[in-house]
Amino acid sequence: MSPVCPIRVRRVRRVTTPTTPPEAEIVLPCLDEAAALPWVLARIPSGMRAIVVDNGSTDGSADIARDLGARVVHESRRGFGAACHAGLAAATADIVCFCDCDASLDPGDLVPFVRRIHEGAADLVLGRRRPESRGAWPLHARAGNLALARMLRRRTGLRLNDLGPLRAARREALLSLGLTDRRSGYPLQMVVRAADAGWRITERDVPYRPRTGASKVTGTWRGTWGAVRDMRRVLAEPPGQAEPAEPEAAGAVR
Repeated sequence: MSPVCPIRVRRVRRVTTPTTPPEAEIVLPCLDEAAALPWVLARIPSGMRAIVVDNGSTDGSADIARDLGARVVHESRRGFGAACHAGLAAATADIVCFCDCDASLDPGDLVPFVRRIHEGAADLVLGRRRPESRGAWPLHARAGNLALARMLRRRTGLRLNDLGPLRAARREALLSLGLTDRRSGYPLQMVVRAADAGWRITERDVPYRPRTGASKVTGTWRGTWGAVRDMRRVLAEPPGQAEPAEPEAAGAVR
């Protein structure tokens, strides 16, 4: 009798919604990321929940995210900061994370970020991107990031190497910062106001991969320096003079 060979069945893991409150929620701002979403959502860690904030996609991104089990929030106002803040407003977990939705970053790398926040070892954990290939981080984008890191150091004294999008903090603390930027300056404003508030801010190295599709911000010199202009306005904020933003209703959930 010939041996029976096992049949290998390839399965696509569906994001499951925890039956108990999640340890953390991951906000994923999304604009036409249909090609990247399956890869990203398959890597949501156990015990965490994905919130995909659709920012006006026309490629079916929202339907794909919903079919894969993610919570989908719609934010009609265009802008990276608008999408991120809508996700923050919609979140209910104690700890909220942020991650790009273009497959350049693995949401699974957020596990140690959440652990440090949960243990009280830090108030805000940022990912320091480490490119895995030459094309992962274009030269103009690196130059813009370096310039901003230097300006941030002069403004706050923080010696950070990167202002990347992968990060984690407690939800209520983030809301207390009163973030108002709804464009490319949102991630930087978060760091600036956290520093002004005396938060403990740390970095962790994370792999950085070539993104799926074209970047909406740093894909060109023009887009990169437009983002730099947004962020320079944030850096011009006088310390201690930022007032909390008015409470916002979460984007439409469907």
